[in-house]
Amino acid sequence: MALVTSKKMFERAYKNGYAVGAFNVNNMEITQGIVAAIAEEKAPLILQISRGARSYASMSYLKAIIDVAVAENPDIPICMHLDHGDTFDTCKQCVDDGFTSVMIDGSHHPFEENIRLTRQVVEYAHDNGVVVEAELGQLGGIEEDVVGLSHDDVLKHLTDPDQAVRFVEKTGVDSLAVAIGTSHGAYKFKTAPKLAFDVVEKIGKKLPGFPLVMHGSSSVLPEFKELINKYGGKMPDAMGVPEEAISKAAKMGVCKVNIDTDLRMALTAKIRQVFAEKPGEFDPRHYLGPGREAIKQMVKHKLHVLGCAGKAAECM
Repeated sequence: MALVTSKKMFERAYKNGYAVGAFNVNNMEITQGIVAAIAEEKAPLILQISRGARSYASMSYLKAIIDVAVAENPDIPICMHLDHGDTFDTCKQCVDDGFTSVMIDGSHHPFEENIRLTRQVVEYAHDNGVVVEAELGQLGGIEEDVVGLSHDDVLKHLTDPDQAVRFVEKTGVDSLAVAIGTSHGAYKFKTAPKLAFDVVEKIGKKLPGFPLVMHGSSSVLPEFKELINKYGGKMPDAMGVPEEAISKAAKMGVCKVNIDTDLRMALTAKIRQVFAEKPGEFDPRHYLGPGREAIKQMVKHKLHVLGCAGKAAECM
């Protein structure tokens, strides 16, 4: 089947209490690992492309890789999503390039400007059959070009439930990324975070049936952190979002969970291991292949954390 929007995915996810994994892609091996896991677990899929990915690999290469994934997996609904678009022109270009979903991130703007910018993107995207995600409130951490708040300020900038209602009504946006205490990157927290589930619950009551999104939701899995550090890395303070918190959010109306850092760590850990155990290795297939397999196994695990394994057919 052709690329789809996330509309039906989110309808089913909200109704049945699970979330769809949104995985960032930067090259062929990462995409192959993600899609192989999805195909085995029969789950719906959102493939995200950031500004950094487009700069690194170019849109034409990434789109061609995703087109192959779609063609080879006709029984899997796949959505191609722009992650953290920051201007109307960026979102417009991605709509024109064939994305089926775009995110406009105006969360760093004043509230009324965020509304204006988001509404502009929504009008253009909807006219072209594309859905739109926006963001309200601010996250912490750093990921590519996205620079968030400091660790200590994250809980001071949570999404206001009353503002969320007004924002959705004024913009017509299809989903909303909310700030509930998560953070971008691998070095998210000094201690295990306590997410603001009360914010999710309040928004859910005020906007019943409306899909929410969690950014900054990689778990910084210990097995990959340990492998990276064992083989020469230095990530002693890396800490992510506990998986039990992600599973809980998925049952509360969070229909999309973004995962990027965990992909990078899985790939890096296996490449480091290969180089340490086989220092004479120079064939990229012999270290990218194990990295791709590590991504596949990690994604399979994540699909069960999210609860979306086996849900592909109901999202078609």
